[in-house]
Amino acid sequence: MTNAERLMRDDYASQALGIEIINAEPGDVTLRMTVRRDMLNGFGITHGGMIFSLADTAFAFACNETDTATVAAGADIAVLAPTREGDTLTAHAKRVSRTGRNGIYDIIVTNEVGDTIALFRGRSRTTNLPLD
Repeated sequence: MTNAERLMRDDYASQALGIEIINAEPGDVTLRMTVRRDMLNGFGITHGGMIFSLADTAFAFACNETDTATVAAGADIAVLAPTREGDTLTAHAKRVSRTGRNGIYDIIVTNEVGDTIALFRGRSRTTNLPLD
């Protein structure tokens, strides 16, 4: 079982959003989520928090590369294009830098035709606690 699978097992928020693991390697994770009606805002487009949640989950799974728990120290997102009900979003997280207990990860969120929807950068901090 990969660390991403271990994390997903107890990540009820991501499960509720229907997030699926497509690929999971240390420092490199791809997830997918289909936009549902209950994920839309008052303008009929995907709520930014849903896009952030998908990207944040990819970040969490990518930065937990070892058996020591790693948490977010901060994150930023730029939403570049709207999505709608039925769209399939993919978040690809990749390690940019990992030095000591600190890491930086970039996540690109795309739609089903490959258009970039959002760019997310997460900063991680590794704790002294076991992952499990």
